[in-house]
Amino acid sequence: MFKRTLTFLLLAGSASLVFSQEISQKSDELLEAFAGLNKFNGTVLIYQNDNILLEKGYGFKDVESKTLNNSNTIFQIGSITKQFTAMVILKLLERNQLSLSDKLSKYYPDFPKGDSITLEHLLTHTSGIFNYTDDASFMSTEVTKPANEQKILALFKDKDLQFSPGSNWAYSNSGYSLLGYIIEKVTETPYEEVVRKFIFAPLEMKNSGFDFAGLVHKEKATGYNNPEQKSIVVDSSVSYAGGAIYSTVWDLLKWHNALQTNKLIANTLLEKAYTPYMNNYGYGVTIDSVFNKRRIAHGGGIFGFTSYITRVPEDNVCIVVLNNINNRHLADISNRLLAIIYGKAYEIPAPRQEIELGTDILQRYIGIYEVRPDFSITVTLEDGRLIAQPSGQRKSPLFAMTENRFFLKDVEVEVEFLSDKTTGIDKLVFYQNGKATAGKKIK
Repeated sequence: MFKRTLTFLLLAGSASLVFSQEISQKSDELLEAFAGLNKFNGTVLIYQNDNILLEKGYGFKDVESKTLNNSNTIFQIGSITKQFTAMVILKLLERNQLSLSDKLSKYYPDFPKGDSITLEHLLTHTSGIFNYTDDASFMSTEVTKPANEQKILALFKDKDLQFSPGSNWAYSNSGYSLLGYIIEKVTETPYEEVVRKFIFAPLEMKNSGFDFAGLVHKEKATGYNNPEQKSIVVDSSVSYAGGAIYSTVWDLLKWHNALQTNKLIANTLLEKAYTPYMNNYGYGVTIDSVFNKRRIAHGGGIFGFTSYITRVPEDNVCIVVLNNINNRHLADISNRLLAIIYGKAYEIPAPRQEIELGTDILQRYIGIYEVRPDFSITVTLEDGRLIAQPSGQRKSPLFAMTENRFFLKDVEVEVEFLSDKTTGIDKLVFYQNGKATAGKKIK
């Protein structure tokens, strides 16, 4: 009996090892494909149940010196910072130093309509406060210069609210800057020092910090706008509590493990952070489901860097993808890596060839396509190229694959135009992450 049991355990362990190796190989193949198409340049860590399934760097840490990314490379993580800011707020709540129902007017008595905005509104992007990073003039001329509270507040304080607080959702870095300043008022300590004291120090996140511009470290990555153009570096006083942190995949794994074990706050408070309020957003994280499992995730984007962390707490899964070049592929990469872990279908990206179409053909597709009452895609023709603009998002050029099917270069999306025999083009279908979503032409 003992011998049979031992044999079974050895076989089970061997099968588990083979399965882990298979995940590692498939993940590496996928990432190499993205890297080969200049759609990824960074470091990835995949973790499940105390097992490192993959930790590897892809592409250059610094093009000029020809040094390569590795698992110790230090990247800016942009808006992943918001998770850490939210955690500090919850720590202060746990210590009875503030309340989520506190009004903004408690800390800023002269803030317009501050008596209708709560800390929870700031955490969940439901305050209606103008997002200061939408100020094109400021973002093009001032982001590399040190800024103080007065300068940042002047960018949004006196602008009209976009909606009544709590009635709608709009991403706002301004809200998280305010949370950082409030942390300083409550603790009488600089925001950065509070994060170090509450999070970095107890978790031994020794390669995480804030002043990336001033960081001198052999593992520091250089940020790029494209594979050949070096990016500017945003001053940490500008990105601040909404996006100033730099880190590594290993330090972010420590963060995941601390959240899994309730090392920082009680689980009841963590569940508040994981509660979706509007637009699947909680406190510094998005919450949805993947393969019938709850997923906690967030991305980050700052000049020269993009990042994404995906967690499936139920299965102790964590995927960290850090990238030192501007692109919008990381959520897609993370989704495909999750598909590999869970044995689901996924696609390896391949080069797509553009064909040229005449203006007479492209004009057929101009119009507005309604996907749902609150979301439509407007297609225009500009300088001989079709341009698609989803509601509230930036414009993206469409590149023809066939006469009626197009692709985007900056994300893994394809768009197909379909016609009715009597009325002509009447439908748009876009394909992303293995899903097809249709929009009816309304104009």
